[in-house]
Parts: sequence; C-alpha cells; structure tokens
Amino acid sequence: MRGTWMLSWILIICLAQVAVQSQYYSETLPYHPRPVKVTNLHFFMHEHTGVTAVVLTQANITSNNSSVTFATLVAVNDPLRTGPEPDSEVIGNVQGISLLAGSNASSTQYIEFGFNTGKFNGSSLSVFSRGEPGLAVVGGRGRFMMAKGTALFNPILINATNVIMEFNFTVVHY
Repeated sequence: MRGTWMLSWILIICLAQVAVQSQYYSETLPYHPRPVKVTNLHFFMHEHTGVTAVVLTQANITSNNSSVTFATLVAVNDPLRTGPEPDSEVIGNVQGISLLAGSNASSTQYIEFGFNTGKFNGSSLSVFSRGEPGLAVVGGRGRFMMAKGTALFNPILINATNVIMEFNFTVVHY
C-alpha cells in the first residue's frame, strides 16, 4: 500500500513538472479572406416523366383526391440546357430526390445542379428546399465553394410526359 502511494506521488510530481516545463507553440498567420463573388445563372431543366424522373415509392392512400399522390418519392436526373428548345446545348444535369408531401403538389427537394461545360465545368450547386417559386441554395462545389443564394423557377411547359422549367440563380460564393 505504501509503495502504491509513493508511486502515485512520483507520477503526480513528474506530470506537474512536464506541464510546467512545456510551452505551447503556435504560429499565427494573418487572415486573407477570399473576395466574395455574386453570380447570376440562367438555364432550363428538361424533364421527361418516366425517363429522367422516376417514382421510387409512394404511399398506398386511396382517399386522396389530388392529381399528385401524397407521399411520393421521385428520383430525378434531368439535363440542363441553355434554352427551352429540346435541341439546345446541354450544359449539365440535375440529380436528386423530391418528396411530394402535400395535397397541393408541394414538395421538399434535395437536388444538385451540376455543370459539365464552360466556365463552371466540374462545379455544382446544392439546393435543399420546399418546392416554392424560390429555392434555397445551401452549398456548392468547385467554383461555387461555400455558395448560398436563391434559385427562382418558372414552369415553361408541363404536360403528361414533359416538364421544362426556367431557372434564375443568384449565388454568393468565394
């Protein structure tokens, strides 16, 4: 017992000496923030129901009178184009999921707008928002690092097989 106490005191004294003798070393570097950039983007999403937008699952509800089934999960992989015409230049794609959760066809969406041509090649914008006319941009990659902003959309064409949406993004990034 006495040996245990003696060993404990020796360890405590050694640890105290180490703490007193050591010094914290840190080199302080000046902070140089990147300049803030504001980018406005304009493009069109072309969706083909059953081809680029596929229903993954939906609730089995028979009393729903809405044209859109409540609790439907949809996966999307739609091309982004420079114009509303089907043969306009493809500049990227939209990938993500959309949950139709309201009886009035409202949805919650997590989608990535990826660009594979031009100035923003390899960059993407992340959107996580309700499907209202203004979507929240919550992040980005590549040239859109730490992006935030809004994406306004306007439906150009909606029918049984095709959807064409016009997007206007205003993004603040570094």
